[in-house]
Amino acid sequence: MILRINPDNPQGRLIDRVVSVLQEGGIIAYPTDTQYGIGCDLFQKRAIEKVYRLKKRTPRQPFSFICADLKDISEYAKVSNYAYRTMRRLLPGPYTFILEGTRLVPKIMLNKRKEAGIRVPGHNICLAIVQGLGHPIINTTATDETGQAVSDPEEIERLFKGSLDLVIDGGPAPGKPSTVVSLIGDLPEVLRQGLGDATIL
Repeated sequence: MILRINPDNPQGRLIDRVVSVLQEGGIIAYPTDTQYGIGCDLFQKRAIEKVYRLKKRTPRQPFSFICADLKDISEYAKVSNYAYRTMRRLLPGPYTFILEGTRLVPKIMLNKRKEAGIRVPGHNICLAIVQGLGHPIINTTATDETGQAVSDPEEIERLFKGSLDLVIDGGPAPGKPSTVVSLIGDLPEVLRQGLGDATIL
């Protein structure tokens, strides 16, 4: 089912519907400030396992997840003063930061070094969902059979028919990935150049 939500001023009653789907272990597609993502509640292990199967990935290739703000990040990652100052300058925005996860993060979402990819996108819909849910949602790009990102909600529904509980139409997304930056050890390392400007790190 496609649910159309205003990207500038997300309707509260529609966000509540999305949150209910997530709380029941559902999987959704939603817009971000980079690409359309597929995700679920961070604490619904069965739903996370479904997303891994959907994306044909193993837990050795963990997904990132979306937090509501910097305060939220500090609950799920160990944030040094340097990392905090860096993220405060750049978030919300098209960046994924690699940080050491805390015990709150399910093991299925951490790599071998117990690191996690964390986002705070500059997009009202996904931030409203996370705020309404009260904790993060996982984030992986909606892609077609060739691995290309798909930003058309109707195409996403067609491609993943039967696998998604809800597709949110929040208008167009840029269609480019986020810039991935590791802040481990307070040494910024750009792992992938995307929409975010890495020269200002």
